[in-house]
Amino acid sequence: MSETANRISPTQDTPNIVISVDAMGGDKGCGAVVSGMAKAAQTYPNIKFIVHGDQAQLAPLLAKRKNLSGKYEVRHAADVITMDDKPSHAMRNGKNSSMWGTVEAVKAKDADAAVSCGNTGALMAISMLRLRKLPGVYRPAIAILWPSRNASGFNVMLDVGADIRADAPDLLKYALMGASYARNGFGLKRPRVGLLNVGTEEHKGRPELKEAHELISETFDGGDYEYVGFVEGNDIPSDTVDVIVTDGFTGNIALKTGEGTANMIGTAMRESFKATLLSRLGALFAIVPLKRFSRRIDPRRKNGGVFLGLNGTVVKSHGGADATGIAAAITLAYDLAAENFSEKLAVRVASAGLGGDSEPHVTKS
Repeated sequence: MSETANRISPTQDTPNIVISVDAMGGDKGCGAVVSGMAKAAQTYPNIKFIVHGDQAQLAPLLAKRKNLSGKYEVRHAADVITMDDKPSHAMRNGKNSSMWGTVEAVKAKDADAAVSCGNTGALMAISMLRLRKLPGVYRPAIAILWPSRNASGFNVMLDVGADIRADAPDLLKYALMGASYARNGFGLKRPRVGLLNVGTEEHKGRPELKEAHELISETFDGGDYEYVGFVEGNDIPSDTVDVIVTDGFTGNIALKTGEGTANMIGTAMRESFKATLLSRLGALFAIVPLKRFSRRIDPRRKNGGVFLGLNGTVVKSHGGADATGIAAAITLAYDLAAENFSEKLAVRVASAGLGGDSEPHVTKS
């Protein structure tokens, strides 16, 4: 499946999709956010934006983007939640921030989905506070797209940092939500789900993993999803699985390790090709396949972690994302909103017999 295989092709009769955007949370400033909005608008003529942030900074940037004319509303926010702010501080003092306003627009049904490049912990805390969790979901999860050898070019992995803990029932819900995300968000008819462990043998792993293995096996038996059992770290970028389930502690370490390794390899390759005249000549012959490979694993084109388990769609863009990365996150939010993914996920969780009140839980950091 190509990157665009499952995207909605809007027509004149397609209803507008409104994306609520936090313009102040990224490392590269609101200019990169506005540029990302403009890129996304080139793909989707029926997209509209509610932009949250400093109106004095945003107004001239938006005015320069002619293809955004008539497609946005600016909602002034005096405050910004920084990367150093704790989630508890954001919940107590963030009501006038761009991040709070971004999530609030989804709660008020003014927008179909939210996108922010800001503090992950704060965004999750505010999203949980304002949107609330789906019945039966104790710990929401962050799902990301990991470059892989699959035809789609990626695997879904969750959780990658919403909560460092996950008990067996949580891992079961992650499996159900991840499979639903892959099925409804990316058109995989029968997603293959694996549970990340230190080995594929059933006797290996912590007690909660063994319990989760049994729960997932029973729940997925005969359904629209395939459970392949335990998978290992080297399966994360493989073509043997579509959805990798793990706790947020392990998932976040794996994610940061993958990002660091990719950066190291990229830097080393550039230095090697510049080392000698012969290596520079070799680089000329290799430039086409290298560009093709670089595009395939480019994290900017897979940018966007989706918060699963909430009454609304929230996409967390990487804090250091540029215009291309932000456009990818907005595109993901658009596609999920166009597919009514939030409603489908709620139905999936409820149909699995996981409904009922859940205990309030907010990750502290």
